[in-house]
Formats: sequence, C-alpha cells, structure tokens
Amino acid sequence: MTERIVLAYSGGLDTSVAIGWIGEATGAEVIAVAVDVGQGGESLEDIRQRALACGAVEAYVADARDEFANDYAMPTLKANALYQGHYPLVSAISRPVIVKHLVKAAREFGATTVAHGCTGKGNDQVRFEVGIQTLGPDLKCIAPVRDLALTRDKAIAFAEANNLPIVTTKKNPYSIDQNVWGRAVETGYLEDIWNAPTKDIYDYTATPEFPPAPDEVIITFAQGVPVAIDGHKVTPLQAIQELNRRAGAQGVGRIDVVEDRLVGIKSREIYEAPGAMALITAHKHLEDITVEREQARFKSTVGQRWAELVYDGQWFSPLKRSLDAFIEDTQKYVSGDIRMTLHGGQAIVNGRRSDTSLYDFDLATYDTGDTFDQSQARGFIELWGMSSKVASTRDQRVAGK
Repeated sequence: MTERIVLAYSGGLDTSVAIGWIGEATGAEVIAVAVDVGQGGESLEDIRQRALACGAVEAYVADARDEFANDYAMPTLKANALYQGHYPLVSAISRPVIVKHLVKAAREFGATTVAHGCTGKGNDQVRFEVGIQTLGPDLKCIAPVRDLALTRDKAIAFAEANNLPIVTTKKNPYSIDQNVWGRAVETGYLEDIWNAPTKDIYDYTATPEFPPAPDEVIITFAQGVPVAIDGHKVTPLQAIQELNRRAGAQGVGRIDVVEDRLVGIKSREIYEAPGAMALITAHKHLEDITVEREQARFKSTVGQRWAELVYDGQWFSPLKRSLDAFIEDTQKYVSGDIRMTLHGGQAIVNGRRSDTSLYDFDLATYDTGDTFDQSQARGFIELWGMSSKVASTRDQRVAGK
C-alpha cells in the first residue's frame, strides 16, 4: 500500500508547492486538509480544487468556524490575551484546532505522517509539530519548505515551472494568514521596519482617517462570553463577525509591531483584528467592575503567561490547562452590558452595567449619601506604611554611623 501523508493545506504558495515536493521526495500520496476557521476570501471549494490541481490525491475540508470561535477564540477573550501587549494571537490560536483536524484526518485516511508548509524561521512549525506530537504521538512530522531550505523566490519559481495555480506571485510577495479572529501580514516590503504599511495590505479594516459616523454598540456578556449585541442574541462566531464588520468599518484593530518570535528573532508583523480588539476591550472593562481587586491583579499576570504559552505552541500543555481552570473561575461574575463607541480607529467604552458588579455608588460618591467612613483612613495609612517606615528609619540610622 502506498504511504499516505496528510498535509495542512491553506491554498497559498508554500503548501501548494509542498504537494509536489512531497510527492517527488517520498513517492507518497498527499492528502490535503483545509480547515475553515473563518478565513473567508476564496471559497473552500476553490481551495480544494487547487489542491487537487497541484497533485493531491484527495482534498478534505473541515468546517471548524463555530468550534474555533467557541473553544479557541473565547478562551483567548477570557484571558484578555495580547502577546507582548499587542497581538491577540490571531494565528497562534488557529493552529491547535487545525492540528486537531489533521490528526483526525490522518486516522481517517490511514496516514502515518503529517506535513506542514512552515518555514524554519517562524513560530507555526513549533505550534504544528508540538500539537501533533501531543495529540498523535505515533505520527511523524515533515516540513518540506523548512527541511529543504526553500526560499519564497525559489517556491515561486517552482510553482511557475510546474504551472501550479497559486495566489502568491512575484508581484504579490506578502505572506498572509487570516481567520475570523483576525488577519496577519508579513514579508516583502514590510521587512524593512522603517517602511510604513501601504493601504493595499489591509482588508478587514477601512482607513481610519476618514471614518463614517460614530457607531455605538452595546455588547452583553454572560460569564465572560458575548451573548448579545444591541439586544440581539448572538453566538460567539456571530459576535466576532458582526464586530469585525462594524469595528472594521471604523478602522479599529490595526496593529503594527515588531515581536519576539519563539525561534529567537524579531519579526515585523501587521495585524488586523477589529472584532477581537473590540471584544477584548469590552471584556476587560466589564472585568474591571466584576472581578475583585487582588484576583484581577493576579489574573493580569496569568493572562500574560497564558498568551506566551499559546504563542509558543503550548496550547495542549499541562500549565496552559491549569491556567485555563483559573481563568474560567474568574469569569463566574463577568456578566453584564458594555456600551462602546467605535470611531476613527478607536473602540472607546463609555458605559457599563452589571447585576454582579462590585461597584458601589454609595461608597464611591463624594456627594451627600456617601457611606465611606473617611475617619478610618488615617489608621489604615499608618499601618499600610509601617514596614516601609521602619525600614527607612533603620536605613537612616545605619547611614548616620
């Protein structure tokens, strides 16, 4: 029986070329697996046909849009996860769900090997292979683009020589990855970090310099998950999609950052994540009134570590699982409404309400009806600063000797 290899297939340059490389190098049959995580653009049938035209013996498409939104985007939202304070993990959270379906397809089609089209410079090679090792420890992994050290210009030349129907050409050298949570653009002109991004690279967001009229939106959350927009019930997928549309129209969610890759290099990335950034902003403001102070402070640290783990390909790790349990516990009372205005590239919260709020108007007010006993402040301050006062007294005493 001819060996079968399952290939993570996006329809782009690297994975299209990889089908031919794998066939030539191994003699194996290639089964292309495309996972729909809300990337839009081309129809999945077109992508399927391209895989077959590039030499795949079978092309399998999995509709994972709701799964991705529910099980991957929502945990990211609950963690307020922004890698290095900027990046909402657009690509990083899509890799685990793709891995899950790759392993499933390998079982279904009797494949012994899983291949991906990642280079040796990126993070995705780690995310794919660590995930595959975890979910399918008996499966082998190969990465023809990386292992043959084939550059993008060589890949383009190979595709042209073999008349492969690819999207990326010498005139369009950008590497683009997108899903419903956002869009990532790199390489080409952007590799010179002094170059400003040109308008043509954006797709999810309109130019914020000339926005339409302000758009006010009310997002309703239940235990950290958006369940309604402007009073209309939505699924997580629908919430992301609607805010992609509305926040994107206002230019919200453009990110230009040089980030630290797992492999040790710094890389310039352009991201568009209008729905993700609007939701994270709203969610964080709702947490501000529903999560207790010390719990919130510690959660900020946990969220940062969570983002690092996920960025580094450790979605299925024991530590990530433990952090998930803590984060989920913090969401017990994160329910209520957030009102925000989307305009000119910004998502600004200007109203919040919750039946589980910790905000007490009578304690907070400076007007008549104030229930805060200010007479207790003097003693509190004395005790709060006691250790520093004692240490400072010691320092002055020793310095005076």
